[in-house]
Amino acid sequence: MTLPLVLSVTTLGRVEALRRLLGSLEGQLLPEDRVVLVAQGRHAEVEALAAEFDAVLAGRILVAASDRGAALGRNTGIASVAEAEDALLMFPNDTTWFPDGSIAAIRSHATGAEAAAAAVVGTSGPRLVLPPEGTPLDRHTVWQVIEMGLVIRLRLFRRIGGFDESIGTGAASPWQAGEVTDLLLRALELEPSLARSFVWIDPSVAHVRGIDEAAGLTPADRRRKIRAYGRGIAHVYRVHRYPLWRRWAFVAAGAAIGIRRPDEYPLADGWWAALGRAEGTVGATVGGTRAAVDR
Repeated sequence: MTLPLVLSVTTLGRVEALRRLLGSLEGQLLPEDRVVLVAQGRHAEVEALAAEFDAVLAGRILVAASDRGAALGRNTGIASVAEAEDALLMFPNDTTWFPDGSIAAIRSHATGAEAAAAAVVGTSGPRLVLPPEGTPLDRHTVWQVIEMGLVIRLRLFRRIGGFDESIGTGAASPWQAGEVTDLLLRALELEPSLARSFVWIDPSVAHVRGIDEAAGLTPADRRRKIRAYGRGIAHVYRVHRYPLWRRWAFVAAGAAIGIRRPDEYPLADGWWAALGRAEGTVGATVGGTRAAVDR
């Protein structure tokens, strides 16, 4: 059985990035598929872009609106197609796009599974390296899934209750990342069989394109983002009761991020990464807190 695909895209109104995403979908969607653009800024411009692509994508585009927060936007997009009995869901960023043939390959590998993951490839290469096919999804491998690469059945998404809107990029809390990990950890608690049925899609078969984590940011914004993301991920470690040694090892690893990822982060950024991770580990913040990104 071929399931329809619903793409729920949260956007602050980055119209040119959205144009690339929508253009990459031309010729890749089935009649039952839907693309939901959830505008959290520049709503009129998002509406105009959707109208521009309406004919190209044969009326498959919907536009919704929500307050700030990527998790809230993703949930809002799925709620807008509430009449669907079942579907495959994906959550591309507005800076994501799909290489030719990738939608069909992802659909083929994910149909029949409750959830799957495709690799997300940035300018510098894969954002994370996926485990080999057949590797169980567990409390260790769950960290290899990025929101833009997740494929999940609508029925499971509804049972879990969707993304936790209190965490993730743009949320009102200090915990500015980790929403997909939290989602999958809750899914594993609800359906332990997901551990064996989860599908890792070989990047040579299909992958999703995106931008690097720090692309286009000023040094100040980059440090703010890496601190906020580290804070959010460490929060997930804490609330899901990972061992203390692992939580603090994550903090220590943050200090070395400039060594491990020198193409993206200078050595001095390690201080900000470690600070954010320490904040999430203890559940308290130092000074004022801000969203991870505002662009």
